[in-house]
Amino acid sequence: MSDDERGKPGGRAVRRGRGELEGGVLAALWAASEPLTAAQVNERLPGELAYTTVLTILSRLHDKGMLVRHRVGRGYAYEPVRDEASHTAAGMRSLLEGGSDREAVLTRFVSELSARDEQLLHRLLADATGAGTGKGAGSGAGTGAGPDDGRP
Repeated sequence: MSDDERGKPGGRAVRRGRGELEGGVLAALWAASEPLTAAQVNERLPGELAYTTVLTILSRLHDKGMLVRHRVGRGYAYEPVRDEASHTAAGMRSLLEGGSDREAVLTRFVSELSARDEQLLHRLLADATGAGTGKGAGSGAGTGAGPDDGRP
């Protein structure tokens, strides 16, 4: 039975969503306090994947520049280049930049926030705005964000 067939009624193959395995591998690595080998990652993933499947995913993530690897014995231990928040923020920024109407995308995004998330966003924006005057811990200094980054 293939990895795609495990746990499916009647053994029917159901393809996983795009990036689902990569997301699971990244989640396992983000939750770890140290770099993990392919076998250690496999132990932390739900279901039963072949070792070679996990190794392929780790190799692809490394090739994409999302993981660094360290020699451990004859193999490698892997760790993410960025933390989960940085990875998610980069994905959000990429989606925003890919839209043809930035204002419409941001308007829709904000309109669909929960009240709690909207309050958090207001606070973060206020902190960032105060950065120009030397105020606010979340200044975004060195991030390329702000009025001088060449974006409208």
